[in-house]
Amino acid sequence: MAALRRAQARSPDLYRYLLGGAIDDETAAAAEADGVPREFLAFCRVLDGADCGPSVQLFGLEEAEEHQYYCEPVDGSPLPLSPEKLFCVGMIHGTPVFLDRTGGGVLGIPEEHREWFEAERFEHLAQGLDTFFLERLATPEYARLALVDDELVAHDDWLKLLGRAGLAD
Repeated sequence: MAALRRAQARSPDLYRYLLGGAIDDETAAAAEADGVPREFLAFCRVLDGADCGPSVQLFGLEEAEEHQYYCEPVDGSPLPLSPEKLFCVGMIHGTPVFLDRTGGGVLGIPEEHREWFEAERFEHLAQGLDTFFLERLATPEYARLALVDDELVAHDDWLKLLGRAGLAD
């Protein structure tokens, strides 16, 4: 995180809201009392959201609380949607990304589905939110996940930030 924050501070030419700040202990305690998962709050104490580009976003606490309707069951959906089991932590290509409240894993929707709620299963994206960020978003893997093709590479501010932080070419 320190490398990303230093790179962003030295990069006034990049979109300024790539990295969120961090929540304090008092805010985290209040959110936990409201049912926000500890793992998500631990992540927000280090990084309260990341806007990785037009197609990939990790929510900060405030935005996550506004997007929990994605966890509600949808008529006809085969997905086991439940606010007791899931917590929406972001979006990839307009589809929600969930934190599994029981196992802590990060779940997404397989790429082949046009309407996310029509998916028959979740795709396991990472063992936890920290791992998802560090292994999928703060590495060149982001370009594959975000579907950044060769023509868009030069215009993607997140990839520029990763490069300036020494995390990607």
